[in-house]
Amino acid sequence: MKLSVVMPVYNERATLREVVERVLAVPIDLELLCVDDGSKDGSQEILTELQQQHPQIRVFLQPKNMGKGAALRRGIQEAIGDYVIVQDADLEYDPAEYPVLLGPLDNGKADVVFGSRFLGGGPHRVLYFWHSVGNSLLTLLSNVLTDLNLTDMETCYKVFRREILQAIPIKEDRFGFEPEITVKIAKRRLRIYEVGISYWGRTYEEGKKIGWKDGVRAVYCLLKYSLKESPIPTRSA
Repeated sequence: MKLSVVMPVYNERATLREVVERVLAVPIDLELLCVDDGSKDGSQEILTELQQQHPQIRVFLQPKNMGKGAALRRGIQEAIGDYVIVQDADLEYDPAEYPVLLGPLDNGKADVVFGSRFLGGGPHRVLYFWHSVGNSLLTLLSNVLTDLNLTDMETCYKVFRREILQAIPIKEDRFGFEPEITVKIAKRRLRIYEVGISYWGRTYEEGKKIGWKDGVRAVYCLLKYSLKESPIPTRSA
């Protein structure tokens, strides 16, 4: 079993070395696909250095800042593992939890696994009330439109069978990836599981990038793809 870790990077110099170290420390056969999205803070140079030191790392450079969704699209296209997981470069999510996320996939029970920040007893940093309200409302709207019962649609940690993910066309260039992919996997009637994860959230002063405008875009994407996408039968493994 091989895992492809797709990590979009945009101005993450402060945390980049540590998150790469944590990913490579996971006792799993993996490749780390780092897609730099036009960083201006030296992240590209750090990635080039790390790629020379570690054969598991493959680095791809976007021609300009195109957004998280565009970076993920590039990394997903290049993945060769059995499974693909999305990893942010900001240390909010812990790579040590990969084995837990992979459990339902490796057991043949799931096609997609979401790592929920609202399930389980892992540690969670206490931060923004209205941010959590926004997450809950987006998840509720997602569930209404998809007839799923997710607890955390906006989670970064989503793991997929590679062949299934690569067959799904991803259109959103920025933070609309999460609602878009959620609607599209629901339309394909895939087997979806959730597992509880910890969450080490950071403040806006520490570099958090997502804001209220991204929440508005998420609502738009949920409505757009729910209306636009037709059900597509997918044969599960």
